[in-house]
Amino acid sequence: MFLSFSWMVIAYISILLAVAFFTLLERKGLGYIQFRKGPNKVSIFGLAQPLADALKLFLKEENNLYNSNKLPYYTAPVLSLILSLCLWSLYWSDFTLWYFNFGVLFFLCTSALSVYGTMIAGWASNSKYALLGALRAVAQTISYEVTLFLVLLSSAALSSSLNLNQISSHQLLYWNSILMTPLLLMWIVVCLAETNRAPFDFAEGESELVSGFNIEYGSGSFALLFLAEYASILFMSMMTTILFLGAGDSWILTNFLFWVKVTFIAFVFIWVRGTFPRLRYDLLMKLTWLSFLPVSLMILMWNLSAKFMVTTLLLS
Repeated sequence: MFLSFSWMVIAYISILLAVAFFTLLERKGLGYIQFRKGPNKVSIFGLAQPLADALKLFLKEENNLYNSNKLPYYTAPVLSLILSLCLWSLYWSDFTLWYFNFGVLFFLCTSALSVYGTMIAGWASNSKYALLGALRAVAQTISYEVTLFLVLLSSAALSSSLNLNQISSHQLLYWNSILMTPLLLMWIVVCLAETNRAPFDFAEGESELVSGFNIEYGSGSFALLFLAEYASILFMSMMTTILFLGAGDSWILTNFLFWVKVTFIAFVFIWVRGTFPRLRYDLLMKLTWLSFLPVSLMILMWNLSAKFMVTTLLLS
């Protein structure tokens, strides 16, 4: 029991460290995209910059808002981080404590709850900017979740399983991205919208909402929201690899290649942020309801019918 608990603690600490150094990758990547150096003063090549930033945030004085709703105001960052870390329970390794036979359903349920952290943070801050950012995030997340579910079910339909391990094992001969390249591109766009990343960062629109739903947060509370956002980005990169690029089994070389693919997909998030400007909000909603939703629904129906026909021919 103690050993299992120790492995769980080590796993979650590793996730938080990965998040910290992913922020360094983002700052360095954006720096070179914009023809500047990025952080390079702290330690060698700025490698200790994330640790210095985390120490600074957690040592700063906590905001004490007189007009905020105290309990939900302090609960929202913790809830967001807990839900982000719960998603990482789906990653399997030689030290995994539990396995999900219906991992896809667990992912859908947990990711649907993540919007509550943003909504509570914006409402409890009792600020017009924060409330407007939270309302934008809720409408955006709920709209794109429909397409997210359909694309996810299309990938699961090819392997006839809701187990992420079996979905990845089904791609040993060929990746799902070869058969469903349009769905892969749609999935990446939906992941950007679900994680509130540029060019869909309307919940944190600096030019309109100053800082959006987290404007009244500082020090440790802001750090928790920050960790939750980037943990979700890394998890969505891992899900992209599992669903479309094949995860393989638990061999050392295959695990190395798997995390190389995850790192590349995570860098795509940074690449897009440094390349595209923010969209208009009405174009964002039209994109999912008038374009992505019909296409993903038709592809899902085609996948289900093709799988049914193939299964029928094999059984007959």
